[in-house]
Parts: sequence; structure tokens; C-alpha cells
Amino acid sequence: MNTLGFIGLGNMGAAILKGFTAASQNSGSSEIVKVFGYDVFDEKKPLLEQYGGEWLDSECELARKCKYLLLGVKPQSAGEVISKIAPSLNSESVIITICAGISAGFIRECAGKDVKVIQVMPNTPMMLGEGASAVSSDEKTSRTELDFACSVIGSCSPVVEIIPAERMNEVICINGSSPAFIYTFAKCFVDYATENGINGKTALNLFSQSLIGSAEMLIESGMTPDELISQVSSPNGTTVAGLAALQKRGFSESVKAACESCTLRAYELSKR
Repeated sequence: MNTLGFIGLGNMGAAILKGFTAASQNSGSSEIVKVFGYDVFDEKKPLLEQYGGEWLDSECELARKCKYLLLGVKPQSAGEVISKIAPSLNSESVIITICAGISAGFIRECAGKDVKVIQVMPNTPMMLGEGASAVSSDEKTSRTELDFACSVIGSCSPVVEIIPAERMNEVICINGSSPAFIYTFAKCFVDYATENGINGKTALNLFSQSLIGSAEMLIESGMTPDELISQVSSPNGTTVAGLAALQKRGFSESVKAACESCTLRAYELSKR
């Protein structure tokens, strides 16, 4: 029987808990996974119990009981938590971290021992079962352990991509932080709409559905982003004028700068 412990039941931890327990109930699999959890906020206890988990009194007790530990705390708190549970860890412990910028090396340094680490960069759409997650591990982790971690994350993240561990900081801007960038882009369109006499909710509905359709085109059409841009851009038309204004004001450079700043911050967090 596998044991899975949740350290932290914030938005992402709770989403994974709900998705995994629902998937386990519907799978018909004979594999039994016992779920435990702990959060510094006691009010999370009813949520855990609602989804069949057992509440424990400390992170250390969780680490003693569970082979797999899903670390869902703030990145700034990760080192302190790992150091605290270190005496309860052993060489077979598998830490699944969803903390941005927290590397396997950092976790092992804080633990003071050679624990197994699987890094995950999820994103908030998994709260609706629509997430995209990047996952990495190294030679210390078996394929069975990686598959289990992917099944946990995949229960609420339809897209799970395996990437090299050394690129986990660079991928954060691609799927982890990008929803915030997209929401900022959406806000600009809605603000423009309201300034020009269009109802904000109407504008948000129009933009959101356009975004959904555009994403489907990127995935399903077999065309590159450049080809899809050309498909929308009639010569001397409105789209071309808008694209020219974006580039004149450094749109591409701004997006690149956002990605680089995001990655730099991830490396800063990994050194704490």
C-alpha cells in the first residue's frame, strides 16, 4: 500500500487532493493509496477529511508515516519545513515538490540526506482540472516512483510533460506564471472595452472564448504560431495595424523580459 502525505493544503495542494482522491475512486484500480495531511491552519482539517484523508498533528509525523510527501508550502518556507522533517526522512522517502525554484539539491541539502525528489511545476488552472504541469526527476528516483507522482499530478492536470531537471527554473514562466501574464493581457482588453463603451463582462466573455479557441488552434491545427498569426492578418488590415503597434512598443521584448525576470527569481529562491 502506498502512502501519500500532503504538507500544506493551500489552493494547489487542495486541488491535487481533490483530483487524486476523485480519480482513485473512479479508476477501479486495486492499488490502495492511504492519504494523510497536515497544514499549519487547522481549518484545513475538514477539507482533508472530506476527501478521505487522515489529519496528522505535525509535518514530522507525516514524514514518518508516508513514503510520498507532496510539499505544497510557500517556496520561502520550504527550507525550514524540510529541515524540520529531516530526522523523519529516510533514503526511500520521495518528496514531490510543487514549490517554484526549489531544486532537488536544495531539498537534499536541507534534509542532510539523500532523499528522492520529484519536482513539479503546476499551474492554477488545475483547480478546474485544466492544468499543465512540468515534471522532472533524476537517477535516484525509480520509474515506478516517477509514474506514481505523475498519476497524482495528472489527476487534475491533463497535460504532464517530463523535462530535464536543470530546466525546471526556466519552465516556470512557460506554464507556472503564464496564467498571471495571460490575465494581465485580458485585463488590458477589458479595460479598453469599458473605456470605449462596451460592457466589461461582454468583453471578457468575447476575449475568453477567443482565447480558448486560439489555444485549441495552437494544439490541434498543426500550424506554427507564425502561420496562425498570418492566417488572421489580412494585408494592410486591422490586425496588422495592431501587431505593428505592439511591436513598436516592444511587446516581444517585454514578454522575454518577464520570462527572464521570472527565471532569475526562481534561481534566487533556490539559494535560500
